Amino acid sequence: MSILVGIIGKPNVGKSTFFSALTENPVEIADYPFTTIESNKGVTYIRSRCPDTELGKKCNPNFGRCVNGTRLVPVELIDVAGLVPGAHEGKGLGNKFLDDLRRADGFIQVIDSTGSLDQNGNPVGKGKYDPLADAEFVHKEIVLWLTNILSDGLIRNLRKIESEGGKLDAIIYEKISGLGIDQKDVSLAVKNAAIPSNLRNWDDQVTIRLAEEIIRLSKPGIIVATKGDKIDSNEASKLIEREALVVSGDYELVLRKASKAGLIDYFPGDESFRVADEGRLNAAQREALKKVSDFMVHNRGTKTQQAVEYLVYNVLKMIVVYPVEDENHWTDKNGNVLPDAVLMKQGSTAIDLAYKVHSDLGERFIRAVNGRTKRVLGRDYVLEDGDVIKIVAAR
Repeated sequence: MSILVGIIGKPNVGKSTFFSALTENPVEIADYPFTTIESNKGVTYIRSRCPDTELGKKCNPNFGRCVNGTRLVPVELIDVAGLVPGAHEGKGLGNKFLDDLRRADGFIQVIDSTGSLDQNGNPVGKGKYDPLADAEFVHKEIVLWLTNILSDGLIRNLRKIESEGGKLDAIIYEKISGLGIDQKDVSLAVKNAAIPSNLRNWDDQVTIRLAEEIIRLSKPGIIVATKGDKIDSNEASKLIEREALVVSGDYELVLRKASKAGLIDYFPGDESFRVADEGRLNAAQREALKKVSDFMVHNRGTKTQQAVEYLVYNVLKMIVVYPVEDENHWTDKNGNVLPDAVLMKQGSTAIDLAYKVHSDLGERFIRAVNGRTKRVLGRDYVLEDGDVIKIVAAR
């Protein structure tokens, strides 16, 4: 998979429903804390315009699918155990959560829009708890987790830099290299964290600032307020003003199941659906779909699909690129049209794509070719969203 997105949050907020709606994987969903103990893993898909509309030939995706010119690009999801205050000290299922944390490229933090759960995920009554308070404690737990890792042996390493020399960012990166964090992010975090010029003035607050910067740069995320169908428009507006995306994972799950059963025509991310055959619906199903439809009209969809796409495209800043072996017909060696859609960071180059496809291609890179213009591209060519690229490598 190109990227891994973690679904995080305190227990009982609807993470598993949100995950199941996106992946269509059956998982245990219950109204009590720590329903999820072992992480659930699955694949969802984000929408991208497919270049096959320009070619006049249908594409043959190796992964995902393409529907009327909309390419569905796979993204891996992991629904991790609920996080509670003190997780960095091992409370709750903290150690399990934080182990999953290191593997993710970005996060969707799910909060309960109804404000009916305390910090441990126990019911306290609707509106009795500020949903956005979760964002603060989850962020704090993640920062303290990384702070603890950075602090281990840090003073000794700082003294070593003073006496023997060396680069601070290199030493910091060595300490956290197993956490899936890019060295460029570490170097930038060191620059941004207001490190004292005299390392003897380093204190705990410096370590915390550094940890916050590393998390901000390397593992960004968004806040999704689920159970959006259980709150009114004023409550939703207040959450949106505080930069939360209001969604209904429950209604998205209903739509996906109804679509799979052939009861409705619905494409993930659409703002409405069409009943395929009124005669096949019983009274309960009609009533349920009416509630879903009313919510979608007001909310312009369930916003579940849009939440993942916002994270990938706007926060993680990814683009979709199509590597091919034949730049004229846009095929692989077996004649498959546009077989792969690869997610790349904005600013990635032709050589980055070569390494992404296969390390051998990167090491033997000669040039690239733009499938549209047939122009020869060097290793430093900056990729654009939707590019069709052939990599030419030495034999």
